[in-house]
Amino acid sequence: MSSDQDHLKETDTEKRFEFKKEEKSAFEAEKGLTEETIRVISEDKNEPEWMLERRLRALEQFHEMPMPTGWPGAPDLSEVDVDEIVPYIRPDIETRGGVDDWNDLPEEIQDTFDKLGIPEAEKNALSGVGAQYESEIVYQNMQERWEDKGVIFCDMDKAVQEHEDILKEYFMTKAVPPSDNKFAALHGAIWSGGSFVYVPEDTTVDMPVQAYFRMNSDGMGQFEHTLIIAEENSEVHYIEGCSAPKYSEFNLHSGGVEVFVKENAHVQYSTVQNWSKNTYNLNTKRAICEADGTMEWVSGSMGSKATMLYPSTVLKGPGATDNHITIAFAGEGQDIDTGAKVYHNAPETKSTIESKSISKDGGRTNYRGLVHIADGAEDSSTSVECDALMFDNESTSDTMPYMEIKESKVDVAHEATVGKIGDEDVFYLQSRGLDDDDAKQMIVAGFIEPITEELPIEYAVELNRLIELEMEGSLG
Repeated sequence: MSSDQDHLKETDTEKRFEFKKEEKSAFEAEKGLTEETIRVISEDKNEPEWMLERRLRALEQFHEMPMPTGWPGAPDLSEVDVDEIVPYIRPDIETRGGVDDWNDLPEEIQDTFDKLGIPEAEKNALSGVGAQYESEIVYQNMQERWEDKGVIFCDMDKAVQEHEDILKEYFMTKAVPPSDNKFAALHGAIWSGGSFVYVPEDTTVDMPVQAYFRMNSDGMGQFEHTLIIAEENSEVHYIEGCSAPKYSEFNLHSGGVEVFVKENAHVQYSTVQNWSKNTYNLNTKRAICEADGTMEWVSGSMGSKATMLYPSTVLKGPGATDNHITIAFAGEGQDIDTGAKVYHNAPETKSTIESKSISKDGGRTNYRGLVHIADGAEDSSTSVECDALMFDNESTSDTMPYMEIKESKVDVAHEATVGKIGDEDVFYLQSRGLDDDDAKQMIVAGFIEPITEELPIEYAVELNRLIELEMEGSLG
């Protein structure tokens, strides 16, 4: 094992995620979601009139749309009360839009991200990094060699000001309109912070770009927006990390992600989310993939009280490809409802969905998916594989695949397995010198290996360590 891997293995992950800093903010909105709140936030950000108008339209849609309570087996969202959420907190830093020198951040914010390993990751393995604290980006930096090639990596508030024409065209107009669902409308009304990534034609960004989102305050909502545009023949890997400490009140995370994969471009979007057990994690993420483009989603979800997360891709060009790899972990009192949606709207498109879930101590995991193959999407293919692992008789795991096949000349495959950790497997490993806990952790590590091998080494190590802590009951 390399020295970097040794360092990562020895990191005290529990302390890194569970610490909490004293709140210091420059501006904090009132609780609730009203037109006045929207106007105050937009004014504080000095936004153009067109963005304010979009926020207000989204607010109207939010009030008109019902909660997603009619879905079979959906997590209980009865405690989600937007009127009890603080929707916007601006951190106490002098430079709006963040700083580009780590040493210019206030000491308490530096300390937060130092503990999470962000500066070290930037130094060792990243093309650029952004860090969001509460509702706004506090640090953003891109390596000069990528800026010289026309790559843009900045926070979304800056993008609204400096790349207005692009934002007007793409922001919540094509991929995730506010009308998509109630939480997309909520996001459109109250979004703040997030990342804008633009990769020009014929440009390969050969090191990952990372953003990290941290909620520190009780009773707040975080609504970052990520917009990625990869032009023809370009390539980029975007990594996102999210975390929050323990809270006495419920918190809400409702992010939005829009990805545009142009002809023959390749985008990988990887995320590891470790929220507190008082957080509701309700996101809307979608990619639009043109001819011969490739979109890859790699995600790990754990920690929250309830998660509803179904990244989706529209394959709109012939030869477009989509790959989803997900892992979900649910412990006591947790309902992690994840999956994927793929729309095959062109011939010779291909999709694969691989879902892994683990439940223990009465936790529930669920795969909820949709594959739609449109009439005329000839010679398309899809493969869905869902595997669930349970630790005990109190835990549950469900699989809810839904397939709409409108074309006959296609290949469709679905496979699902559900099982418990076998006593004979544990006994075998114990006979080789492992104790009960180590044996079970080894079995789980092997179970999720197809996902961890798709992540950069530091994220793979971190994901394994987080799952070990969840198995020990140490987090949240």
